[in-house]
Amino acid sequence: MSLSFTPLGVGDAFSALRYSSCLAVEAEGQVLLIDCPHPIRKMMREASASSGVPLDVDRVAGVALTHLHADHSSGLEGLGYFSFFLLHRKMPLLTHADVARRLWEGHLAAGMECLIEKQGEAPQPKHFEDYFTHTPLSTEAPVSFGPFSIECRFTYHHLPTTALRIKAGGRCLGYSADTSFDEGLIAWLSEADLVVHETNYGVHTPYAKLAALPAELRARMRLIHYPDDFDLEASVIEPLAQGRRYTV
Repeated sequence: MSLSFTPLGVGDAFSALRYSSCLAVEAEGQVLLIDCPHPIRKMMREASASSGVPLDVDRVAGVALTHLHADHSSGLEGLGYFSFFLLHRKMPLLTHADVARRLWEGHLAAGMECLIEKQGEAPQPKHFEDYFTHTPLSTEAPVSFGPFSIECRFTYHHLPTTALRIKAGGRCLGYSADTSFDEGLIAWLSEADLVVHETNYGVHTPYAKLAALPAELRARMRLIHYPDDFDLEASVIEPLAQGRRYTV
């Protein structure tokens, strides 16, 4: 089975035109989300309609989380609750320990730590382990998850953030996550068959830096997390289209 992916969103945190960046990666019938912004089910429904790939929470085997900025993680509460109440299972999360360290106390607990499970009863305390399982990703060795083998590398960003290399079906997808331009990261990602790289303003990667890369690498690169005013037609690197299926 081939390795494929559907961008559920390709925009940045401030986009008025597109959903926040998120990929649904598929191999052997299993779907791995890369990041999980809100509204994740609506994003999956719309991508299903445009790509022809059926996507919903029941098909999500797990979430590979790159970092805790809300435009990458704001959908986790809804995803966790849907899995808990509707699917009666815990949602697997895969992320480096440094990313996971504040995931519960600093992000999810405020909305998920108390739960009324029966009408008329008092709220009961809940913990991360009631909704999710955690598989730590490593910068030292690949981590297996279903048909996927996942490697990670830290990027230069405001808070702990990891780029990813995801292998399945004899192919490899590289994902930069949020990062400033980093030649070492580019070299690490370039070992993949296809590289999805962000471009944006501020502490992100300038388009001009990516446009100056060798043509062979640019041909294997796709852009994501671009701002609303990014000139899609003028880009020498193909920008990803939201809701279209790609084969690695």
